[in-house]
Amino acid sequence: MPSKSPEAPSDAEAIERARRGDHEAFQVLVERYQSRVHHLALRVLRDEEAARDAVQEGFLKVYRSLDRFEGRSSFYTWLYRLVLNLCLDMRRRDRSSREVEWTEERAHEAEQPGAGTLEEAGGGPEGALERAEIRRRVAEAIDTLPAGQRETLILREVEGLSYQEIAEALSISKGTVMSRLHYARKKVARILEEEGMV
Repeated sequence: MPSKSPEAPSDAEAIERARRGDHEAFQVLVERYQSRVHHLALRVLRDEEAARDAVQEGFLKVYRSLDRFEGRSSFYTWLYRLVLNLCLDMRRRDRSSREVEWTEERAHEAEQPGAGTLEEAGGGPEGALERAEIRRRVAEAIDTLPAGQRETLILREVEGLSYQEIAEALSISKGTVMSRLHYARKKVARILEEEGMV
């Protein structure tokens, strides 16, 4: 059972306690970030079971590597980079992984700030159908992007990472992040324009 301390420890405190063998402290980190890295894994792998496996393996690797965490980036960025790399490796190993369509629940993530066009469709049943169709078309457009552009776009627009966090997570320069985002957004906009969606 997690401890009932009145205030949850900071990431740094939890890491330090976990290094000394406090399993409850590590559980705090798992509970704090599990949902967010699961969303990332699901976006990259598009398979629920594979996403769960990637997250579980990611936390195991993090636990074993706590002594090597130097704190140059946030724990969250370090975890994201690790889980993302696991997902990319899994995808490379299984190019024929089956597609999982975005459900309403998953597509809701695309309705965060920066994706306002999804909210602009009218209300009522017709509006709901129109929004679902827009989400489907946007998801299809994103799926046509080269892997690097797609991952960068998802990390920025869906996961809300900063340019610097994306650069660290993908081990690329900030300039490359900006370039990938530029071309990814341009291509998605062109596809949607050709289909009369914008």
